[in-house]
Amino acid sequence: MSRSHPTLGAILTRRIAFFAVLAMVLQLAVIFFDYYWNVGELSRLYVEQETERLASGISVEGKSVRYQLPDSIRQRYQEQSTGYVARIRDASGALVFESCDDACESQFLPADVNPPDFWLRSLKPGKPLTLVGGRGFVVGNQRFLVDVATIDDPQNVVSSVFWNEVIEHMLVPMSILLVLVLGATLLSVRQALKPVRAAADAADNIDPMDARSHLNFDKMPREVAHLAIAVNRALERVGELMTSQKVLTSGIAHEIRTPLAAIKLELGNIDHPRARKAEDDLDDLVRFVAELTTLARLDSFDHGIFETVDLVALSASVVEQLAPWVYENHHSLEFCPHVENALVQGAPALLKDALRNLVENAVRHTPAGADILVSVGSNRVRVEDRHPGGMRQETSTSRGSDGLGIGLKIVRRIAELHRGSFRQSTSKLGHIFEIIFADQHRNRGSSATKKD
Repeated sequence: MSRSHPTLGAILTRRIAFFAVLAMVLQLAVIFFDYYWNVGELSRLYVEQETERLASGISVEGKSVRYQLPDSIRQRYQEQSTGYVARIRDASGALVFESCDDACESQFLPADVNPPDFWLRSLKPGKPLTLVGGRGFVVGNQRFLVDVATIDDPQNVVSSVFWNEVIEHMLVPMSILLVLVLGATLLSVRQALKPVRAAADAADNIDPMDARSHLNFDKMPREVAHLAIAVNRALERVGELMTSQKVLTSGIAHEIRTPLAAIKLELGNIDHPRARKAEDDLDDLVRFVAELTTLARLDSFDHGIFETVDLVALSASVVEQLAPWVYENHHSLEFCPHVENALVQGAPALLKDALRNLVENAVRHTPAGADILVSVGSNRVRVEDRHPGGMRQETSTSRGSDGLGIGLKIVRRIAELHRGSFRQSTSKLGHIFEIIFADQHRNRGSSATKKD
């Protein structure tokens, strides 16, 4: 898989972030039109935020009340003629803080009036703001009334009021929501895709030659399970096609063998040297048809019939079976096991065919008197031919004149079906042919899920 392809998590993150930013922009536009151009709402926000800043300087210790003007607003209320005035009173009307002369006192509520929790009066419509207002606070079980007033808002405090509202009621909540949504989405996607990743790993190890191979979709989300079911159906169709091919090749082999046998019988009745030459050519053709049919059948072989095979016992039986024929062709045959047993998962009939092909290949393509050695290791079977001078005739894989003899191709295909490899090499005395089996315990551990 190309690393240039983004992950599903990355795609969702980008899209969620994009729409979150878009939602913030739209909400900012709504807040701008609802607040910034709404003088009454801005005035209310101004009174709420400014009185809260002033009230933060109140401290109560027992019956003692102390006040210290916060640094953020110290310049506005300590200097004269700044356009901002404030007054703080306790429940009895006693002054706690005041930055106002007698003239501006007339704009605030009289001391003998029981103040409401919030009040506001606009002195001049429109912007810049010109207003008075107040708000009640409870600090240390005591109630305080904070009154403020501004004339034309010379420091444009209303802008900071507006942006505080944006930050506190839009940016901060939506940022927290975005983080939670992204985290929950990525976690959900990761959990939902776990069975999909497991199915992908299983798909890499699916053997189309094994009728039991399929994807397990029990724990998949419904949408992904449909894909797994479709893949399983495709595997079933492939299996049906392979079965049809196997039936076809078997039929072809049967139809061809009969006329070939009839031709050979007729040639046997002809007493002529050319008839004997034709019989030899016919034998090559019969062997070629048999090998071609075997190779075609291997392409539709079902791994489901594999079983545990002892390579030592299997090789010994093949050597015992072929020994008379090898001796008749003026060669010697020796069996040399290097282990007591060598267990692999495979098809005994195919493995016997492969070993038989190697021995027959060695007999047909070596001079008379050659020694043929069959040896078995823990995960391999080797066939060597040893003869004086190390000279060897062309093997079946190199014979290009007649196009016959595909025995070694069959051996290579059988090795591949057993997840192994087929190797050819030369030595000082002749040639070496090996079938090497992979670590099949590991292969079974990583293979696709099997049906019961």
